[in-house]
Amino acid sequence: MDKLFSLKIKTKLTSGIGLLFTLIVLLGGVAVKNITDMSADTQNILADNYNSLLYSRRMLDALERIETDPTARAEFERNLELQKKNITEVDENVATAHLITQYEAMHRNQNDTTIRRVRTALNDIMTLNMATIYRKSQVAGHTADQALLWICIIAMACILIAFAFLIRLPRSITTPIRKLTDGIMEIANHNYEKRLDLGDNQEFAGVAASFNRMAERLTEYRKSTLADIIQAKKYIEAIVNSITEPIIGLDRDRSILFANDEALTILNLKRENVMGKSAAELALKNDLLRRLVRELIQPDEKKEPLKIYADNKESYFQAKYIPIHVTDSDGRETEYAGDVILLKNITEFKELDSAKTTFISTISHELKTPISAILMSLKLLEDKRVGDMNDEQKALAESMKESSDRLLEITGELLKMTQVETGKLQLNPKITKPIELIDYAIKANRVQAERFNCHIEVEYPEKISKLFVDSEKIAWVLTNLLSNAIHYTPENGRIIIGARQADKTVEIFVRDFGKGIDPRYHQSIFDRYFRVPGTKVQGSGLGLAISKDFIEAHGGTIRVESEVGKGSTFIITFNV
Repeated sequence: MDKLFSLKIKTKLTSGIGLLFTLIVLLGGVAVKNITDMSADTQNILADNYNSLLYSRRMLDALERIETDPTARAEFERNLELQKKNITEVDENVATAHLITQYEAMHRNQNDTTIRRVRTALNDIMTLNMATIYRKSQVAGHTADQALLWICIIAMACILIAFAFLIRLPRSITTPIRKLTDGIMEIANHNYEKRLDLGDNQEFAGVAASFNRMAERLTEYRKSTLADIIQAKKYIEAIVNSITEPIIGLDRDRSILFANDEALTILNLKRENVMGKSAAELALKNDLLRRLVRELIQPDEKKEPLKIYADNKESYFQAKYIPIHVTDSDGRETEYAGDVILLKNITEFKELDSAKTTFISTISHELKTPISAILMSLKLLEDKRVGDMNDEQKALAESMKESSDRLLEITGELLKMTQVETGKLQLNPKITKPIELIDYAIKANRVQAERFNCHIEVEYPEKISKLFVDSEKIAWVLTNLLSNAIHYTPENGRIIIGARQADKTVEIFVRDFGKGIDPRYHQSIFDRYFRVPGTKVQGSGLGLAISKDFIEAHGGTIRVESEVGKGSTFIITFNV
């Protein structure tokens, strides 16, 4: 049927285009023939009579100058010879012979009478050719009128036939195609009850029958699968509601597709008021949903947990945003379909973390008293009034003092860490020169630098802006960075500490020339308790983490630039 359909459409198009082609060829042939006839008539005028007029005009001009110009006679005779060869009319031969006779008489006896007779003979030739030109022009005009008439008749016939084809042929093809297209659109919009009726149009009868069979099968398929789809939807809803954590599903337009009971509870919303609604519109009257949507659009790098009143107490939830992508039938391309917001209840972990922080704070505070007592006792042992110690006792006392200092430093770091974690970190900013912070760090590490024989160099510009910072805490950070640089610098090595300014930012840096840090650990070294694998220098792993918290509390940043074997540079940046 499809082959027959294609054949009939092809026959219609071939017949219509073939007829139009024949009409065009016919019209072109008539036009060419008439134009050729007109060209021949015009060519006769130009080739014959016009030349005779030209020769006669030249002979008249020479005749006027024949008494004064010696070359005029030669010019007259040359044009007379050309005129003898250009005799095309019946009476022109007699006129030319008469002209020759009068010229010969003038040549024998040149006077006004013989010249006038020659002029009269030339006028007769010109009059004869002018009359002939007029007659041939009338013939050419008649030929043109006939050509125009036939071209108009044939052109009008072509226009009428082409107009008839233009009206009927496209309509006979486009009307069924338009109906077929409308039917396809109805099927695409899930209107499977649509049927095509193309009347007596045999060409599209097979297509209409196939379309109607397809629609019937789709109707049957829809009826058979609708129950399965509803059952699958209920099954998915049951799975979502069985999840104990709040979960919300959004489509690509941020409309809510699903939300389990836990999510509706913490949002304090009803299911019938949520499903299919825009999350942005619902968020206008719901603070929690507004925060979730805002962080979905503009993720927060800190990712602070959400504090929500749930289960009759204050609970903490960590939001996780999962983008959903669907793949095509070939499994090659993926398309964004929406997002799932999962809220994980971390209240238990938050409570444990708070208990841990309290425990560390308490233990650190309690340890400072016995450590201070130990240091006081060691100080008394060093007093010679108590008695002299031998070399072995002095070595033991020195070792105990170093261990006590290290314990005191660790407890101090733990206390600072608990201040940050509990949000009790208080800043007392004041206007400070960067050189004052650098001097403090150098003085605090002078003994340690002399012990390791390290040379500390200062790079400081002549002009640099002052900072509005808590000088005590920033000085602690620089002291910690400089201490680390001393530990990782070889003996007799050099360390550079300094500051520089670029536009609206001031950078304070500490550079060593030790073994450097692998780029894989450039971010991890600022995590609590992290230590670069293979590090032999003892430490708590808290110094850089606390330094980062102190710097960020001032709105600044801290970063490291390092390569293995080329040393490290820690850079603190503040906005002026």
